[in-house]
Amino acid sequence: MPIANQRLSQASAIIEEAADKALHFFAAHQTVTTHAKGVQDFVSEADTTVENFIRDRLATAFPGEAIVGEEFGGQSEGSYWIIDPIDGTSNFLRGSPLWGISLGFVRGGRPELGVVAMPVMGEIYAAADGSGLLMNGKPLARTIPPQDVRIMSLGDSLADDLDDAAKLQIGLRRAGWVVEAFHSTSVSLVFAARGIFDGHLQKVTTMWDIAGGAVLAREAGLDVRIGEDPESRIPWIAAGTPALLAATEPLWPEIKTDASRS
Repeated sequence: MPIANQRLSQASAIIEEAADKALHFFAAHQTVTTHAKGVQDFVSEADTTVENFIRDRLATAFPGEAIVGEEFGGQSEGSYWIIDPIDGTSNFLRGSPLWGISLGFVRGGRPELGVVAMPVMGEIYAAADGSGLLMNGKPLARTIPPQDVRIMSLGDSLADDLDDAAKLQIGLRRAGWVVEAFHSTSVSLVFAARGIFDGHLQKVTTMWDIAGGAVLAREAGLDVRIGEDPESRIPWIAAGTPALLAATEPLWPEIKTDASRS
């Protein structure tokens, strides 16, 4: 087995174990210990336990490699693994199935391996450079929907400029797209990779939110562009079909820069 495929297989096995652990917390989500990091920004016992579990497994499987996580940090320079233990914690705490576990490997600022679990659905999506999209270990071709059925997702963040975000949403709706918002970036990118959505756009995000799903979308055949705000250094992502990104570029000119292509 090629080294890249072996790494992807090992990472997928780790996330499969983590998904099982997260499901035990989800079954008791109404009693899970939780505290707020900020307004509408929560961390639960599930987040911290799952992240620690993934960190331990990664340290054993890939000794000496750097690890970064949403809850416990780390050095995001050079090459590193990056974890979002429960992406969509608010959904998780409300009993919605739309939450995921995301793991990515980033080299030189570019995600090159990604695994996203949707535990309630029993689905694990994985991809690395040249692997194509896999679901539960088997190749999955992206569904090509009818061209006149236009559905995409728009990410949100507490750091959003609300007027700017509203302008983008209004522009997309006027261009003929149904705009969804799941409050889980990794799940939204899975839906884009599968062909349920034409793509996912998010002006304010984090690398732990996007690293896993960006690789899935790219290997599914979407155009994936990742950049960062030059002043704040906060990342953004635009992943979608040619039609969606062509409609988005006049509304969000920053995504046109060549340097933004992942």
